[in-house]
Amino acid sequence: MNLHGFYFITDRKISTKGDVEAVIDALDGGASVVQYREKELTTNEMVETAKKIRAVTSGRAVFLVNDRVDVALASDADGVHVGQDDMTIEDARRILGKGKVIGVTVHDVDEAVEAEAAGADYVAASPIFPTSTKEDAGVPSGTALVQDIKDSVEVPVAAIGGISERNVDSVIKQ
Repeated sequence: MNLHGFYFITDRKISTKGDVEAVIDALDGGASVVQYREKELTTNEMVETAKKIRAVTSGRAVFLVNDRVDVALASDADGVHVGQDDMTIEDARRILGKGKVIGVTVHDVDEAVEAEAAGADYVAASPIFPTSTKEDAGVPSGTALVQDIKDSVEVPVAAIGGISERNVDSVIKQ
């Protein structure tokens, strides 16, 4: 699976079109990874939306569900993305199996090295810039963290948190 390139994370609060339509736009813009991130809907609503996103990403991008292994399984997602306080990589792997992708948010090199050793398929350095979409994102690290992590692990490294059209070039250079 291609875990490199444009990594798109849904956010129903800032999307003017809805999650599925936003994903279609991201795919048309070249997204190779789509993460469905939802914190407020019921499980049934999440599964329904995730199945729709799975349908539009099938054959076009890796589809991941944020935090929710159950929703990932129910929607036949390619995998799950977990944070430091979510289900462990080991437990997610035991539930999902070896054929699914597991990514993890990291905030420093030590967390990235630990995640790789625990079996993460990729890590996401966060937050790179200030972000208003996640209240507990932490202090922005800047783009240097991306390179530091890339120098320390073999798995792909994504950069997330506050990335926009204004600053994406500085991230790509890493």
